Amino acid sequence: MKTNPGRFFEDYRLGEVIAHAVPRTLSGGERALYHALYPARHALYSSDEFARACGLPAAPMDDLIAFHTVFGKTVPDISLNAIANLGYAEGRWLAPVWPGDTIRSESEVIGLKENSNGASGVVWVRTRGLNQSGAVVLEYVRWVMVRKRDRAAPAPFPHVPDLAKVVDPASLVVPEGLDFRRYDFTLAGEAHRFGDYQIGEKIDHVDGVTVEEAEHMLATRLWQNTAKVHFDRTQREDGKRLIYGGHVISLARTLSFNGLANAQMIVALNGGSHANPCFAGDTVRAWSEVLDKAETAAPGVGALRLRLVAFRDGASPFALKGEDGKYDPSVLLDLDYWALASV
Repeated sequence: MKTNPGRFFEDYRLGEVIAHAVPRTLSGGERALYHALYPARHALYSSDEFARACGLPAAPMDDLIAFHTVFGKTVPDISLNAIANLGYAEGRWLAPVWPGDTIRSESEVIGLKENSNGASGVVWVRTRGLNQSGAVVLEYVRWVMVRKRDRAAPAPFPHVPDLAKVVDPASLVVPEGLDFRRYDFTLAGEAHRFGDYQIGEKIDHVDGVTVEEAEHMLATRLWQNTAKVHFDRTQREDGKRLIYGGHVISLARTLSFNGLANAQMIVALNGGSHANPCFAGDTVRAWSEVLDKAETAAPGVGALRLRLVAFRDGASPFALKGEDGKYDPSVLLDLDYWALASV
């Protein structure tokens, strides 16, 4: 048999390192498609001249382009037979990705736990994205619920990793040379500085985007994400294709521009949950909450810890969880991240 059915839960071993296939060289083409799909418009990723004024040699690739590229490489080995992508932790962007860089991915299995139904289990992996020089540009942990091939297969000894709830702001990596002392707020699109945001403040990002079949399918193909639930409608009893969670992340991040235009660079991912499935026809809206603030050693650069919530149209703007602690059915994404902003 020459075809690859993908891994099932019983195929994983604690501590194994998986080198993922098909490195990818990124170019301005990926940037143009990314900006067209969402549409992303943070100035640091849109303009070489703006980036140079901020101390960088040119505009790097968008932070989420790096994330989607690294993530997409892992799908055939980690989530081809996934039921759901459950969460993220300990994510850090460690170096900018530039047009012309070649990115590859590798993952270490750091946790395994069979579900009580005996038909599936949860796999935790720490994934690293590396460039052509072998430098790690991005790392994160995610956990995935994966089907078993054989319900009778023996369960591994359960091991659930102990993960940090928040990336220590002292460990945030600010790109070399980044300097916001000459930051142009007019060109960036808003006047709100780091000091204008208060811990506990919530921001309704107002706008919405209706998800179309063609756009989410193009995006998932762009990142070479081959998970069956995104392409094959027979994988679900309702006959629907599940929207790639990263597509919702990018939509929400783009919507957050209205109110957070100066939160320029995502540098860490503290945690995240795809709370409810998203399908074509849903109109996605977003709100954010300022969870924390931190200074950095870079001139003029501060870090905002933000909760980004994407929700289906029709819900109240700041809906999140009910009294039972469960997510409101309208909530699609609950993402906790650090972003760099001008002081």
